[in-house]
Amino acid sequence: MILFLLRHGHEADGFRGGWSDLSLDGIGREQSAVLAEHFAHKQREYHIKRIYSSDLPRAMQTAGIISDALHIPVISKSEFREVNNGALAGLDNDTAEKLYPGLYWKRLEWNECYPNGESPRTFYERISSAWRAFVVDVCRDGKNALLVTHGGVIQIILSILKGEAWSNKKNFGSVSCCDIVKLEIMR
Repeated sequence: MILFLLRHGHEADGFRGGWSDLSLDGIGREQSAVLAEHFAHKQREYHIKRIYSSDLPRAMQTAGIISDALHIPVISKSEFREVNNGALAGLDNDTAEKLYPGLYWKRLEWNECYPNGESPRTFYERISSAWRAFVVDVCRDGKNALLVTHGGVIQIILSILKGEAWSNKKNFGSVSCCDIVKLEIMR
């Protein structure tokens, strides 16, 4: 069976994402629509039967556009949210820098949390646990599936698949908005 990972479409620049309620911008809606048309046109090749998505708006909007094209309902999976950046979620970059100078994801230590948010360690543990359970469930179902999620989540999944230790200070492959990662999953 095949599992497709998809990073959500583009959202407005200049803001801290994480657990924000940011929506897709015009570019993101267009990216998602083009991808949905591609999936619909190539459905015999992709043979997607299930669509799962992080419950954050930008991911759900991307999944919804694809869902409409494929006529497959979206199953919400809150465990595949991006890192919980707590008090920084949705702040514009200037405000975030004024309130929390120098506080950036790649600068956090392993056990250092965002204010009211997660540390790299808790983010990794949440995603790795969710991923293991998800693969078991998807394999049990045995149908090709699409998971719409976030760049940070996909980074962790790729590190797990490569058998490499994950760190918020290292890049495990660039995944742009609406990029597809195809995974063959053995039952």
